[in-house]
Amino acid sequence: MRPDAVVTHFLFASALVLAAGHAAGWAARRLKQPYIVGQLAAGIALGPSLLGTLAPDAYALLFPEQIATALQGLAQFALVVFLFAVGYELDLAILGARARTAVGVALTAFFVPMAVGSGCALLFREQLRALDMPDLSPGTVVFAGIALSITAVPVLTAIVRENGLASTVPGVMAVSAAGLLDVIGWTILAGTLLESGEGQTLHWGWRALIATAFITLMLVAARPLLRRLLWRTQMEPVLRLALLIGFAFGSASVTQFLGLHAICGALLAGVVCPREKDGTLDPDLLRPLHDVSSLLLPFFFVVSGQAVALNSMSGTGWAAFAVVTLLAVTTKIGSGTLAARLGGLDRDDARTVGVLLSARGLTELIALNAGLQAGLLSGPLYTVLVLMALTTTLLTQPLLLLVDLAARRTELRRTLHGPRAPDTAPPAEPQPRPSGNSANPTNTAAP
Repeated sequence: MRPDAVVTHFLFASALVLAAGHAAGWAARRLKQPYIVGQLAAGIALGPSLLGTLAPDAYALLFPEQIATALQGLAQFALVVFLFAVGYELDLAILGARARTAVGVALTAFFVPMAVGSGCALLFREQLRALDMPDLSPGTVVFAGIALSITAVPVLTAIVRENGLASTVPGVMAVSAAGLLDVIGWTILAGTLLESGEGQTLHWGWRALIATAFITLMLVAARPLLRRLLWRTQMEPVLRLALLIGFAFGSASVTQFLGLHAICGALLAGVVCPREKDGTLDPDLLRPLHDVSSLLLPFFFVVSGQAVALNSMSGTGWAAFAVVTLLAVTTKIGSGTLAARLGGLDRDDARTVGVLLSARGLTELIALNAGLQAGLLSGPLYTVLVLMALTTTLLTQPLLLLVDLAARRTELRRTLHGPRAPDTAPPAEPQPRPSGNSANPTNTAAP
C-alpha cells in the first residue's frame, strides 16, 4: 500500500473510531450506564468479533494492518495523558476521619478477590490450558488475582456523582477506598510486569534496581524541581501543559523500557506533579488533560477490542467467563460490604460501598492490556477477562438500584410495623425514627 493510501485509510479509520466511540458513549449514558461502557462496546463491535465476522471485507478495508501501529500509538498517547491526570488527581487526604475504615475496606476488597483469583488459577490450571495458557508462572498467578481485585476509580467516581452519592458516607468511603486500591493494585501490577520481563535484554534484578532508583528520584527530586521550574516562573498555562505532558511521556518511556509498561510511568508522573500553593488542583492543567484523554480514549478501546475474539470462544471459554464474572462480583461486593460493616457503616451503606467497589471498567482494561502485552495472558483468556470487566461494570448501576430498593423497603417496614404497645397499656409517646439509611447516627454525614 502506498504511503498516501495508508494516510487515507488512517484518517478515515480515525473518523470512524471517534464517531462510533463517542456516539456509543452518549447512548450508554442515556441508558444510565458509564460513558466508557458504550465506548468499550463500540471498540469490540469494530473489532474482528463483530465487524470482522459480519463484514470481513469492510473490516479489512477499514483497518488494514498498515495502520495498526498508528492506531496503537494514538491509543498509548491517550492512555498516558489519562493516567497522568489520574495520578495528578489522586489525593488520599480525602480519607479524613474515616481513614482507618477506608484502609480496612481497601485492603479487604483487594486481597480477598486477589487470593480467590490466584487460588483459582492454581486450582484450574488444566482448564486454563484449554484457553491456550502455558504452564503457570508466578507472575501469571499473581496477575490472575489482580484481574479480580481491581476497581476503576474514574468509573466509580462517575457513578457516585451521577447517583448523587458524592457527599454521602458510602460515596466518600467508596472513593477513598478505591484510591487506596489503586495504589496497591498499580504497585503489585508493576512488580508483576517487572518479574515477567518478556523480550527484555536486562536481567530482572538490574531492571528492579534501575526502577527503584528512578522511582526514588521521581518522588524526591521531581516535585520540587517542577514546582521551581513551572510555578515560580509564572509560565503560561499552554507552555506548562506542553512541558508536563512531555514530562509524562518521558517518565512513561523509562518504565516502558524497564518492562513496567508505560502506564506506570504516566501514573507516577501525575503523582509527583505539584499542585497549587493551597493544595488545590490547577484547572488550567486538569481541564485540557481531561479533554484530550476523553477525546482520544476511543482509540484505546478499539485497539483493545482488536484482541477480543468472541467468534473463537469455546464452551470452556464461556464457562470460564461465567465463573470468573460470578467470582468477581461476589468476592468484591462481599468483601467490601463486610469490611465496611465492620468499620461502623450500617447495612445499607455497607452494601452500597461493596457494589460501588465492584465497578472495574477502564482501569481493568488497562491492566489486562498490559498483561496481554507482557505475555501473562493468552488471547482467549484476555477475551474472557474483558467480557468480565464489561459485565461487572454494567451490573453496578442495577445493583445500586436494588440496594436502594431494599433500603426503602426496610424503612417502609419499620414505619408500618414498628413496635406497638400492648392494648392494656397507655399509648406510648411517639419516638423519632431514623430516615433513609441513617440508622447509625455516625453515618448521617460524610466525613
